[in-house]
Amino acid sequence: MGSDLGAKISLAAIDRATTGLALVLAVCLAGPAHADEVPFACTILPGEELASIMMTNPLAGDASCIVTCKFSTTKYDNNPQITCAKAVPAGKEVEMCRLTSGGDKFVKLTEGRADCLRLSSPSAE
Repeated sequence: MGSDLGAKISLAAIDRATTGLALVLAVCLAGPAHADEVPFACTILPGEELASIMMTNPLAGDASCIVTCKFSTTKYDNNPQITCAKAVPAGKEVEMCRLTSGGDKFVKLTEGRADCLRLSSPSAE
């Protein structure tokens, strides 16, 4: 009787492992979900102490958009970062914000990302 119980437990474990492996394989084959890319630019302006953060709303409607840019400077361990958010009309390119370097010169953009979420229109009552 003890060996039957061991066999049942082993078969149950194999069944769970097979199911888990099949699920992992299905997720890998399906690939990641893709969202619309949001065009943005984190540009170091002449003088290298000011950066302009621009983005375009790629959606068909007005959207709440957010952009984050991080820069390196000439000073070790001074990496200014800014996150800007505001409503952006459909298809429009806007300057989201500007960032000052704090007196050090910007060297390059080290990280950047942007995202937009379509604004819902108020429902009529």
